[in-house]
Amino acid sequence: MTVYPAIDLRGGRCVRLLQGAFERETVYGDDPVAVARGFEAVGARWLHVVDLDGARAGHPVQHELVARICAAVHIPVQLGGGLRDRAAIEAAFATGASRVVVGTTAAHDPDRCGELCAAHPGRVVVGLDVRAGQVRVAGWTEAATPDPLALARRVATLGAAAIVYTDIARDGTERGPDLEWTSAIARAAGVPVIASGGIGSLDDVRAVAARAADGVAGMIIGRALYTGAIRLAEALEAAGDR
Repeated sequence: MTVYPAIDLRGGRCVRLLQGAFERETVYGDDPVAVARGFEAVGARWLHVVDLDGARAGHPVQHELVARICAAVHIPVQLGGGLRDRAAIEAAFATGASRVVVGTTAAHDPDRCGELCAAHPGRVVVGLDVRAGQVRVAGWTEAATPDPLALARRVATLGAAAIVYTDIARDGTERGPDLEWTSAIARAAGVPVIASGGIGSLDDVRAVAARAADGVAGMIIGRALYTGAIRLAEALEAAGDR
């Protein structure tokens, strides 16, 4: 079970959005590189970085800052946000990212997603972002037609290394993750699933870790680390991520 501390980038700063709404932003720091180093120092084995500007623009925006984060730490970085074609993904790997997360491409063009997975075995993760049972894309601003479970099964057959399942309605709320849907996605896909959205306490961390038998292999923690509701060292211990 891997705990992924989240660093969301917007305008060069470390921020968190509430339920994916760009107008509901809280700034938590002007030095994302220092935040990354801090997470590593505590014991994180991975970082989850999102270029929010890129997610909204449809192409990566924070290249230089991402490269600085990757260069500043010795742990792998999982990067998402605006990665919708091969050129963008190649550029992401060039910054030093170890894995990339694609969402819009997976929903709109699964065959292209399969090509990306084949070109980078084990390094392409699919972001499955859901609100009210509907897949959302383009920085969560647009609805897509695939059924979440059907899309999970499809991308798994196409070679996705893992799936990040986010319940948008819970994201940034710290009111607990959607355990049932996270497990359902994991069972349907048969590939590792990373839970995202709503984790706000150590009890939530333990509850996600208890879903390992379903195929849940990790969790992304964001706002709760910044508000102090969860201490990273304690989350790592509770999840068994040591």
